[in-house]
Amino acid sequence: MTQPRLLLAIASLALIAGCSGIIPDGAEQPPVPVEPNAASLGVRAGPALSSLPIRPIDAGNALGAFVASCSVATSRQDISGLTRLDDWAAPCNAAAAWPRGDAMEFFNAYFTPAIVGDGQGFATGYFEPQIAGSAARRPGFDVPVYGVPDDLERCWRDGTPADQREGRAPLSRRTADGRCVEYYTRAEIEDGALAGRGLEIGWAADPVEFFFLQIQGSGQLIAPDGQVVRIGYAGQNGQAYTGIGGLMRQRGLLGDGPGQYAGSMQGIMQYLRENPAAGDALMRENESWVFFRVLDGPDAEIGPLGSISVPVTAENTVAVDPDFVPYGAPVFLDLDRDVADGLWVAQDTGGAITGPNRFDTFWGAGERARDIAGGMSGRGQALVLLPRASAQRLGLGAAR
Repeated sequence: MTQPRLLLAIASLALIAGCSGIIPDGAEQPPVPVEPNAASLGVRAGPALSSLPIRPIDAGNALGAFVASCSVATSRQDISGLTRLDDWAAPCNAAAAWPRGDAMEFFNAYFTPAIVGDGQGFATGYFEPQIAGSAARRPGFDVPVYGVPDDLERCWRDGTPADQREGRAPLSRRTADGRCVEYYTRAEIEDGALAGRGLEIGWAADPVEFFFLQIQGSGQLIAPDGQVVRIGYAGQNGQAYTGIGGLMRQRGLLGDGPGQYAGSMQGIMQYLRENPAAGDALMRENESWVFFRVLDGPDAEIGPLGSISVPVTAENTVAVDPDFVPYGAPVFLDLDRDVADGLWVAQDTGGAITGPNRFDTFWGAGERARDIAGGMSGRGQALVLLPRASAQRLGLGAAR
């Protein structure tokens, strides 16, 4: 994950970076502030880490996730403005050999809790779907899973004024005569725009399940004989993502009233199945299409990767907006959804995860993960744990 968080550059995006952050239960996405990053928004010291209700097993798992993220924290510039590369050296060096059973001692020794902005967190959830699918086409498996087409590129589309050609060109395609035009929409792809080009890397049985797998950004295709094909995010068609949950909410289809559906992933899927024609049209209003690659060898064994190319792990990984939370930073959540309370580690991002204190919690694969992620909408306190060197430079001092 969950309403989407897709879209960084194809070359740099990793597998789960499409996690979606569908916002269930009729909750609205909090407004995104105009501040460019956490440093400009402002931070202050949070409560003492020792006062937080963190279970030892939770701290131990978070320590393992933190160690896996250190290669990024110590090498990738932090755009939040909160940390410098050198700030991570001491905690990362210590973490490598620190006993998991004493993880709270580690976090107490090397981190200071910080409140970014007002510290009011909002969290959704995402997971790794397991859907009926097959590597080869067979009866009942007719939904194509496409790899990245060779005509998908970044170029300035014909008619774009020169003064608007700043930053990266949009994902587009070249026509036979060399013109740059927008790439095919979801509807055009479903109608066969890519058929017959040998781009199919697998086939799904259910278009609704595959639609939600695209939102999550990675998943598993499970064949009737039990064969598993793990697929990961490889690219996107450059069309804007439209969250169908938001459309349904605007049209009065979600809620507690007669004829309305629950504002969760499960409720949305129920509507799509009970109203196939209207559901198909609704899904097409999300013109974004995700391309995949088959994960094999070591990639298949370690599981899905986050946007920093670190394996995401259930109930440890949280997706964040890197403008407001440094990658690799531990995050403490205390929400009105108790299942999400505890320590997480920032290892992923996505298009709908924007602004301070906006999080998407990863729950793994399987029915439990699906149920929790599909209904996750939690609000409460959010703390970002900063290396001591960062906290001192920001004037936070020791945690209170």
